[in-house]
Amino acid sequence: MRIGVPKETKTLEGRVALVPAAAGDLVKRGHEVWLEKDAGVKSGFTDEQYTQLGVKIAVDAAQLYEKGQLIVKVKEPIAGDLKHLRKDHLLFCYLHLAAEPELTKQLLDIGLTGIAFETVELPNGDLPLLAPMSVIAGKIAVQVGTHLLHQPEGGKGKLLGGLPSTERGKVVVFGAGQAGSASAALAAAGGSNVVVFEMRQDRMDQMMRLGNNVTTLYPYADVVAREVASADLVVGAVLVTGARAPHVLTREMLKGMQDGSVVVDISIDQGGCFETSRPTTWKEPTYVEEGVTHFCVTNMPGAVPQTSSQAICAAILPWVNKLASGDAWRQNQALVRGINVEGGKLVHPALQDMKL
Repeated sequence: MRIGVPKETKTLEGRVALVPAAAGDLVKRGHEVWLEKDAGVKSGFTDEQYTQLGVKIAVDAAQLYEKGQLIVKVKEPIAGDLKHLRKDHLLFCYLHLAAEPELTKQLLDIGLTGIAFETVELPNGDLPLLAPMSVIAGKIAVQVGTHLLHQPEGGKGKLLGGLPSTERGKVVVFGAGQAGSASAALAAAGGSNVVVFEMRQDRMDQMMRLGNNVTTLYPYADVVAREVASADLVVGAVLVTGARAPHVLTREMLKGMQDGSVVVDISIDQGGCFETSRPTTWKEPTYVEEGVTHFCVTNMPGAVPQTSSQAICAAILPWVNKLASGDAWRQNQALVRGINVEGGKLVHPALQDMKL
């Protein structure tokens, strides 16, 4: 099969879907792999590293999409990509369509088959292609939140970990999945007092094991309001597979926080889990609502493309192999569950009530 890897076009997105070694493995399997010129540069990979392994270089996006049958990219297609996509393309990338009705309509009009990384689901409910980027986003959330608490950044001037004679900072995390767990672990390791809101008892138990400075609570509304009011940093990491994220932090709760506090919404790809969240980019990553700094960048892992590209590639390569081997992939239930759109129709159950 002809596999096309385009250059990412989202603002300040540095990732590439296939690193050279992975692309080379696909070539050895008999596939024809095309890379758009300089698609790997921001991740630290030159075109020459690809061509040495048998990968062909497309001079621009038009040639890349013309050559490719299976299009493998990282982020959802935007304007520059959509004009090149065809009905016969098999698109494999993050889509997050629940928060993107306009993109959804455009993909339906094209009529292609779109499989979303975030909805490829194993029988036990695990999301193997979402996990690595969730972990990275979880860590970035705490790193960025720590920085935004600095006074020169408009923060309250709080050092999260504290030191003798000072108070520790407080971090509240919503959700103990891959992203929330990563946030809680990093915040706890740095010395913060951490409160994790979660409904699953097994995940609560895992979070408690992070250290004596971690508390886990069920998200009763009044308890959430109380804990958020005294938080320095709040991280939202709530996920309902394929669907819009529910709001777990209301504007009224936000009003209870001190000015200069920070909230980071990792769930923004799926519409955001804070009432006051709206999508931002790495070019203009923050805004202030009710005196609280909001960080809602929709491609957080794109800021560390060397790490992210290696991680996402290792996760997706076995699935790319399956997709590139003919229609046999349709017998794989995890991939079938990952189909969001096909032949002009919405396929994934979580999208059925979507208003277009």
